[in-house]
Amino acid sequence: MKTEYKLFLGLGPFFVLIGLIYGFWTEWTEPVGPIALILTAALVAMIGSYLALTARRIDDRPEDDPDGLIEEGAGDQGVYSPWSWWPLAIGFAAAVLFASLAIGWWMFYIGAAIGVVALVGWVFEFSRGQHAH
Repeated sequence: MKTEYKLFLGLGPFFVLIGLIYGFWTEWTEPVGPIALILTAALVAMIGSYLALTARRIDDRPEDDPDGLIEEGAGDQGVYSPWSWWPLAIGFAAAVLFASLAIGWWMFYIGAAIGVVALVGWVFEFSRGQHAH
């Protein structure tokens, strides 16, 4: 995690600097660009801060060791349920949401409702039924 948070925290000041340079270059006549770049700096700083806090709480990973070997990273990397149908439902909801931009806003509400149900189903998949923990 050390490499990741250093990368993100280093990009924060870079985007602030580029945003200020862009603002002076355009003489602040076009306000969206500098504001977007400064907000991008805030976003990468927020991600970098989260990664820095997470890096303090967990042990070093094999990727953080310069002399680490590939086989040190073997094993389980997380929980994945290959039998799950919920990602398909979330993809369908995303398709309906994006189609609503072209067809009509009334479809947005349908897609949002499908998306909320699918997301809740996916999050609580391991909380009930055969695979409950």
